[in-house]
Amino acid sequence: MAIKALTWMVQVFEPPVYCYHEIVHNAAVVAGFERAGVVFVDDVTDVPPGRPIMLSAHGSAPDVINAADDRAGVLIDAVCPLVTKVHHEMRRMSNEGYDIIYVGHDGHDEAIGALAEAPDAAELIDPRVGLGSFTPADEDKVALLAQTTLGLYEWEDVLDEARKRFPSVKTARKSDLCYATTNRQKAIERIAEVAHLILVVGSENSSNTQALVRVARNAGVEAHRIDGPGDIDPSWLEGVEVVGVSAGASAPDQRVQAVIDAVAPTEGVERLSVTDEDEYFPLPPRLRSFVATLQALVEGGFASRDLGVPGPIDEDRDWGATEALELIEV
Repeated sequence: MAIKALTWMVQVFEPPVYCYHEIVHNAAVVAGFERAGVVFVDDVTDVPPGRPIMLSAHGSAPDVINAADDRAGVLIDAVCPLVTKVHHEMRRMSNEGYDIIYVGHDGHDEAIGALAEAPDAAELIDPRVGLGSFTPADEDKVALLAQTTLGLYEWEDVLDEARKRFPSVKTARKSDLCYATTNRQKAIERIAEVAHLILVVGSENSSNTQALVRVARNAGVEAHRIDGPGDIDPSWLEGVEVVGVSAGASAPDQRVQAVIDAVAPTEGVERLSVTDEDEYFPLPPRLRSFVATLQALVEGGFASRDLGVPGPIDEDRDWGATEALELIEV
């Protein structure tokens, strides 16, 4: 959804289009958008007043959203709806007086945005460290939330520890972990049953990509993160009969296929799937409204006989990030 939204931005507006933080954590995607005229910034004050701004999929702090809204000619927030859910839970549990354990990685864009929703109530807990000296004001009012891109085992380890120390700990009704993340982790576990080497396509700063590597290694299989085929060390393939290939949630399909081609399997490729993903996240409401208005203005200006006929924005379900990235030649 976020990739498609930014693709719309570069088609509608003259460059440069500005984006607060990387739209997704994938170097190839970011580089493609930069070639298309997107400037990624870590401070909205770096954006010239009046320019279009998009906020990344990882979620932004409230003060960042307000500052961007004041500065932008058009502001589109491409936050993932699953991250929005965590932000909502942070605010709600804080307002109800809970001390919040937020399981996440220090410095990650998603963690920064989520913690800003309840800075006085939430404490960042690194899943590799555990609860440590976390001490709530009231042991009966403890809540636990998580960064959506964590490894399932990371979340479960901290949850188990929290439940032992605080039996009444409150969690969201549904796991905070992203389905795209957990589905891939389950697939890696299946691949690890037959593969002798697993290559995970994705960028170094992608939390869910790194989680896939850890899942594979925890299963006892040699695994490496790669950005693309150029990162494959030929020595990895020596004596290996079966190579498993997976990818982080934001890795372009084109890169995955390029890796498969580089491995050059002699016995063909078997696709493994643990579930069918049919979730659909519509484009941000402000973007849908903006493009629909633009379409109506163009139709009216040309006295279109088909005024009001559904346009490209209404066909959003029919195309995905792969097709969007082909437009900017990633």
